[in-house]
Formats: sequence, structure tokens, C-alpha cells
Amino acid sequence: MKLCRYGQPGHEKPGVIDSDGKLRDLSDVVSDLTAETLAQAFAADIDSLPLVEGEHRFGVPVAGIGKIVAIGLNYRDHAIESNLPIPTEPVMFMKAVSSLSGPNDDVMLPRDSTHGDWEVELGVIIGKTCRYVEKDAALDHVAGYTLVNDVSERFNQKERGSQWSKGKGHDTFCPTGPWLVTPEEIGDPQALDMSLDVNGERMQTGNTKTMIFDVAELISYVSEYVTLYPGDLMITGTPPGVGEGKKPEKIFLKEGDVMELTIKGLGTQRQKVVGWQRLGAEKLA
Repeated sequence: MKLCRYGQPGHEKPGVIDSDGKLRDLSDVVSDLTAETLAQAFAADIDSLPLVEGEHRFGVPVAGIGKIVAIGLNYRDHAIESNLPIPTEPVMFMKAVSSLSGPNDDVMLPRDSTHGDWEVELGVIIGKTCRYVEKDAALDHVAGYTLVNDVSERFNQKERGSQWSKGKGHDTFCPTGPWLVTPEEIGDPQALDMSLDVNGERMQTGNTKTMIFDVAELISYVSEYVTLYPGDLMITGTPPGVGEGKKPEKIFLKEGDVMELTIKGLGTQRQKVVGWQRLGAEKLA
């Protein structure tokens, strides 16, 4: 099953993608897709739901995400291109919930940005509370998987102290969606092709089978240090091909660039890069 939220920022409705790839409205089943309503949504009779016609914007597929736990350097070749040691334990950091945005919304570079970068990642949406979860039971705690772009400002990440969150938590730096895809539809989360293009040029190509620490191990590990609650989002690292790692010259995002990314079974994203501007009170997620 593919669950989603569609509509303008702050006014999203719950939806589901049927077997023909068409969007159907879930509003008569649940008022929104949250950790508390996912079970009701999973039980819906999809074919009886009304079709949604015309163009539509997708938002973050689950409302009210409590926290974003991110894993860095989880692909060996990415650690090497970043000139960093191969991790012997997962590298954990937090990404601000305020960085969430829809999968096709503009990505806004922060003021004075010089080192904007991209990272296609598998996202895991937690379905059951995880506290000291054993690895062999970890995947039973997953509500679904989603596509995430872990956008980064490398200068803020690496040159302003050791706190990665400074370069990871800017507004619009966590495009998520378009869907939450249930585990039975995805099957093995360690067999998913993934890619990212910038301006039509392939930058990243990978597969989740090359993770250093697989999804089950990550859930188990994180749950030793941070309790994961239903609706939380964990993002699991990126394969090689980020702009910072390009040779002979690094490539960084600039206004007008377009990022397009996909993971098998999880849909696609497309973001235009825009310059810094005041967002006012607009909700992006």
C-alpha cells in the first residue's frame, strides 16, 4: 500500500495510490495520516474510495513526525569520498523537524550558502515504539519506507564546529515522500536501487544492499540511545556521488539547479533550488 498526503502546504488531505497508480481520497476514513491513524488507513477498502482528478502537490506522507534521526557515512564509498574513516558503529545525528518539506517543493539554500549538496536516502517511518529492540525483531517495528533527500550545507556542517545539524537542519532540507510504502509491498529493504540527478546529469547511483549497517541493525542500534516512537523518521545514509566528493572539482548547488531522485518502489522527487528568502508563516510540510 502507498499512503500519501496531498494538497497545498498546511491543508493536505490523506490519500492512497491504487493499483492503477491513481490517487484516491482517504478523508472519509481518517482526517489525516498520523502515527495514530495509520492502522485505520491500512485497513481501508481502496477501490471504494473516490478518485482525485487533476494535478496535485504531495506533502510529507505522515503528519506530526516527532523527530528525524539520521545516519551518516553508512555507505563505504561515500565515507571514502568524504575523506572520513569507515565507521565501526553507526554515526548518528538529528535533523530538525522544521527541515521537512514535500517531495517536489523548492529547496531553499540558506543565506550566504556556498556548499549546498544532495543525498538520496532510504527513509524509515517507525510504526511501534522502539526501545532496546533486538535486531531480529527490528523490522516488525516499521510502518513503512519513504524517499528522502538529505540536503546539506557542507560549510555549515563541517567548518562551524563538529555539530552536523548546523548544516543539515535548514528549512526545506528534508524533502520527504511522495509516499509511505508498506513493508509487504517493498519486501527486502536491502535490495533497492537508488539514484539522483542534478540538471539531468546522473550524480548518484547505488543500492541499499551496500549499506555498512542495514536497516534492522540501525533500528536496533538507535533504540539503545534514543527511543523511537510511532511516526518518527529515520534516514539511513547515502551512496557515493555527492557534490562534495566530485573530482577533479567539487560541485555545489546553486539557484536554478534541479534535483531528481528515486528509489525503487518509493517513487520520485523533483526539487528546484532557489535562493534564500523569508518564509514568513507559511508551512512547508
